[in-house]
Amino acid sequence: MVEPNADPAPLNRLNMNKGYVTVPEGDPQIGDLWTPINHAPVVRLLIDWLPINRPGLSSIWRGLEIGMAHGYWLVGPFAKLGPLRNEPIGLLSGFLGACGLILILTAALSLYGSVTSQRNTGPVKGSQSWSELAAGFLVGGMGGAIVAYLLLLNADLLIPAS
Repeated sequence: MVEPNADPAPLNRLNMNKGYVTVPEGDPQIGDLWTPINHAPVVRLLIDWLPINRPGLSSIWRGLEIGMAHGYWLVGPFAKLGPLRNEPIGLLSGFLGACGLILILTAALSLYGSVTSQRNTGPVKGSQSWSELAAGFLVGGMGGAIVAYLLLLNADLLIPAS
């Protein structure tokens, strides 16, 4: 049993080669699971260059890029798997469903940013940055949904049926 005021130095001397669980900052109650998947160099490079982690981007640009990707891919599942998929209005209902989900996700981002403490270690810090990210997500998500809707609406012009 470890006493509350005991020196954490013995915890740092644990043999780290036995497993993938580390003891960050000498606190055994904070764990980080290292696996071959999440700590492979290629995977770390991919994760580091995602828009949320990419260095040099402002919060609004992070939100725009994330929103465009999400808005673009949300229209298809709503249109092709929704209850109105076989109706003439199926694509429009898919577009409106994607827009509704983007609004809900934007509200969730705004709420998360308002209740998150200021001690974030990531690139988005503070409620102002989260507010900017949510605004960028809303604009980017709606823009991505509009682009996907227009592409699916005019698919017969882009890819003629033979």
